[in-house]
Amino acid sequence: MLTMMIYAVCGTLSAVGLLFAYRSMRRRRFAAGLRTTALALLPMGLAMTGVIRFVLNMTINPIAWMGFGVLGMSVLLVLIARLVDARSGGRAEEAPAEGRRAAEAAPAAPELPSAGRKSKPPAKGAGGEDFSDIEAILKKHGI
Repeated sequence: MLTMMIYAVCGTLSAVGLLFAYRSMRRRRFAAGLRTTALALLPMGLAMTGVIRFVLNMTINPIAWMGFGVLGMSVLLVLIARLVDARSGGRAEEAPAEGRRAAEAAPAAPELPSAGRKSKPPAKGAGGEDFSDIEAILKKHGI
């Protein structure tokens, strides 16, 4: 009984599809007609190979649906693990400790002078760096 219904539905779908393909080819749209013909023959081909019967038997079976649920859950868990790994950089235990150490070791940012005031040039020995060559270039250009 199920097989006859499968062939009736698939045969009807194929016949309607072939009718649309014929009308398309009559209007000189051969490429569209060939594509429609190819799609129209799919339902009947699937019915003849038994794919539709397999799918119908699987959709009625609740064990198969639970299996799809388990597969979906496993894919979801893999994606979540990849997301967590990407956010932590692959070091889940070390990341919080490194963040605290970096915050403690970071020096406070020096205050910037306001726009209206001119600040004093830093003392030459203040930072341990020698900017004499840079100062000479700036004086040469009048800056």
